[in-house]
Amino acid sequence: MTEILKIRPATETRWDCASFGEVMLRFDPGFGRVRNARSFQVWEGGGEYNVARAMRKCWGKRSTVVTALPQNDLGWLVEDFIMQGGVDTSHILWREFDGIGRNTRVGLNFTEKGFGVRAALGCSDRGHSAASQIKPGEIDWERLFGEEGVRWFHTGGIFAALAPNTSEAVIEAVQIAKKYGTIVSYDLNYRASLWKSQGGKAGAQKINREIAKYVDVMLGNEEDFTACLGFEVEGLDEHISKIDPVNFKKMIEAAVKAYPNFKVAATTLRNARTATFNDWGAIIWAGGQFYEAPMRENLEIYDRVGGGDGFASGLAYGFLEGKGPQAAVEYGAAHGALAMTTPGDTSMVNVKEVEAIMKGKGARVIR
Repeated sequence: MTEILKIRPATETRWDCASFGEVMLRFDPGFGRVRNARSFQVWEGGGEYNVARAMRKCWGKRSTVVTALPQNDLGWLVEDFIMQGGVDTSHILWREFDGIGRNTRVGLNFTEKGFGVRAALGCSDRGHSAASQIKPGEIDWERLFGEEGVRWFHTGGIFAALAPNTSEAVIEAVQIAKKYGTIVSYDLNYRASLWKSQGGKAGAQKINREIAKYVDVMLGNEEDFTACLGFEVEGLDEHISKIDPVNFKKMIEAAVKAYPNFKVAATTLRNARTATFNDWGAIIWAGGQFYEAPMRENLEIYDRVGGGDGFASGLAYGFLEGKGPQAAVEYGAAHGALAMTTPGDTSMVNVKEVEAIMKGKGARVIR
């Protein structure tokens, strides 16, 4: 098989994976509503960070996170969560706290799981957060990519969308990552509410098209590719609820033609029949061919948040281990499915459990 991704050997690098983005506190009301809750369970989470955490906790890889936090008890709480996940904290930028939160703070994310006909719901309170203020020149990328060395760098459109300065910081990061031969993966993860202040879809496309020039592994669902890069999907309903894989493959072919630097393009396929039952699958393009994971119809969902990040980490693991594209898409889809069986944004499973459901062992008792 022709080598699809030229990945630096582990012996040359300190880190298998580094992620760049905001790490927030997630407030979870269980199966109740945010608007009526008297208590919340608190987790850490972030679209980019979740990949680094899974890399360490599920896949046993060396990972670090690049982010910023305030020097106060909430910042230290996030740090403690990160440390529990085994992710390195040496690249966290700490900001002085003014005692009120005008200058810097931890972003908060209030998220409902949803149930049955009631969809999942998110309500963010993340303005003026420490990470949203990261600007070019603040992070020592030469140290991370040059001196320490990274095999796989992951970031995404949620962080890029927070402010013009975070978009610029992402561009700076991916440019230097490429300079040192690091694989760059990017999850488009379009959020209309976040891009509103940067010019909406037009602004998102301008920025993401620049970032895309440096990406090896591009991830996103059908809406992401349409909104962020301007590619259209034929036969897609207006609510982005179902997709014809044949037409989606046409869009991916157009994307990799426009961006020949894409070595892998990947998407999860989700049809949310209800909040509780989803059809779940994945497709990737790699080396000129398409590879699909088995479609899991009527997959029972406990908490859908983090499923896509679980897919991204499993996909990366498959390639880092040299298992090939078919295995990579199957690791990603299986891990994403399992990540949605537990509460919180982050995965609580291990590689043996992922491989068990890849083999079709189902929910038999593990002894």
